[in-house]
Amino acid sequence: MRVRTAALSVAVAALLTKRIEARLRVTLFDRTSRSVVLTPAGTALLEHGRHALNAMTVAVQNTQRAAEDASLRFVIKPGGDANLLSAILAAYAERPGARRVDILFSGATDRTDHLRDGRADVGLLYAPFDDLGGLATETLHVEDRVAVLPENHRLAGRDSISLDDLSDEVFPRWPGVPGGGSGPEVADAGELTALVRIGRVVAVLPRSLVTPVPPGIVCIPVPDAGPSRMVIARRDDDQREHVTALIAAAVSRRRG
Repeated sequence: MRVRTAALSVAVAALLTKRIEARLRVTLFDRTSRSVVLTPAGTALLEHGRHALNAMTVAVQNTQRAAEDASLRFVIKPGGDANLLSAILAAYAERPGARRVDILFSGATDRTDHLRDGRADVGLLYAPFDDLGGLATETLHVEDRVAVLPENHRLAGRDSISLDDLSDEVFPRWPGVPGGGSGPEVADAGELTALVRIGRVVAVLPRSLVTPVPPGIVCIPVPDAGPSRMVIARRDDDQREHVTALIAAAVSRRRG
């Protein structure tokens, strides 16, 4: 029965392909007794079709969101809100017609994916760490960066250190981020602080990501690392009223 079903599926696919070829007046496959391969026309159709399906998926998601009066989706990473999230949600709730805001927690590096593919409407990101291409952003908080070290580290007693002081140290790798360190891969702040505590890696992070300072580690300012900006972001092409209202509420609670 399974063999017959598979054969029927192949026959139907071949018939549909013939019909598409006849309508387009092109050959999509080069067929021999031993193989079937795409022609240049077939390759072009496959590529354009993939883009069309992706565009249709985004259009469907946007349509579904527009029909859902219940909620907006706000993506953050755990502990990555610089203690602003409660104030942002309270400010938005005061606005006429405010929707429910659902909080989505993501990993260290995929919040931009949530925004670009429509899983989230707005998100909190960190510059210069996150790729902000294609996103509209508003800065909510600017802060210094600190070296995250084990408490018995040779530099732990300093008032400040430079990036050069850390040149021989082992830094972690973050999934999906090219050009990282040579140390073990870490997915979140919990894994990172555990590895720092036992002396396997060090890191340079925005101060708010390690506040309060976990036991067993110290945080030393690194002035030449430059500041970090926490931003609220949406897609460039998303001008929906409720999204812009949520961002405006966030901006009203921004800190220097």
